[in-house]
Amino acid sequence: MQHYADNMRDFVEKHATGLAVALVAGVSALALRRWMSGGVCRSRVRLDGKTVLITGANCGIGKETALDMANRGAKVIMACRDMTKARIAADEIRQLSGNGNVVVKKLDLASLQSVRDLAKEVQENEERLDILINNAGIMFCPKWETQDGFEMQFGVNHLGHFLLTNTLLDLLKKSTPSRIVNVSSMAHEKGRIHFEDINLDKDYDPYTSYRQSKLANVLFSKELASRLKDTGVTVYSLHPGVIRTELGRHLFPTLAMWKRIVAAAVMTFVKSPWEGAQTTLHCAMDESLANSSGLYYSDCALKEPAPQALDDAAAKRLWDLSASMVGLA
Repeated sequence: MQHYADNMRDFVEKHATGLAVALVAGVSALALRRWMSGGVCRSRVRLDGKTVLITGANCGIGKETALDMANRGAKVIMACRDMTKARIAADEIRQLSGNGNVVVKKLDLASLQSVRDLAKEVQENEERLDILINNAGIMFCPKWETQDGFEMQFGVNHLGHFLLTNTLLDLLKKSTPSRIVNVSSMAHEKGRIHFEDINLDKDYDPYTSYRQSKLANVLFSKELASRLKDTGVTVYSLHPGVIRTELGRHLFPTLAMWKRIVAAAVMTFVKSPWEGAQTTLHCAMDESLANSSGLYYSDCALKEPAPQALDDAAAKRLWDLSASMVGLA
């Protein structure tokens, strides 16, 4: 034993600098990972007797949000495009939560008719809607079009949710106090609304498109909150964080090999889907936000959005344009 101790002491003395560097690197990595994980929703509120609708709830932060709310006793409506994945996810959520009141509905946000069909079904079959979470999205895809001819990222991330929300407003008002949560992104900070070329037909870039759609989410929330003042329906937008989900599936194959290697290393530090869902849950349920509306959140805390997201005139102009595009009076 003494011989072993002497060898260890010699090893430490000879490699003191390397061991110190390794220790500092390890502690720094742990600290970085903890910082990246962000805030946690502290609300303990129960949702028994409440109905929640979540778009894109079959994977990622949408699935984690659905599981949390099922655990709290809510009826959870999972509005998804891929029904096979949605049914598998719903079965898992029922088993994990013990809540059998988890249902799957078809929703393709790239089709305005699909949005209208879902809204009609919900209006006809649900007595209430307490929380609407516009979570689904697409990121950095090629120049694709929705079934109605709109640029895909703007169409799915903004227009589809714009129409869905407006067609469910009467049910939300009937269920007050109720909440609408729009999942945006910090990408809005570099975005602008291309009113003169909303579908980016002249010069499409997947990054420009995504940033525009995420800015649209924040502006939509701002204008919607203004229009719903004193109705009992409150509105929130948020940045969920950088998360390990399927959302980046269109980006990764386009990267050079060295960028893929770097990205894979970085992904070990970003948020898990559970961590990414926390700000959504905070906005949807935290009691301290009951009298707030139209604001933007990140890491379960109020955050100032980019200056262009505070432009009242742009928010109203976007509303009018969106209503015209989706055929709302």
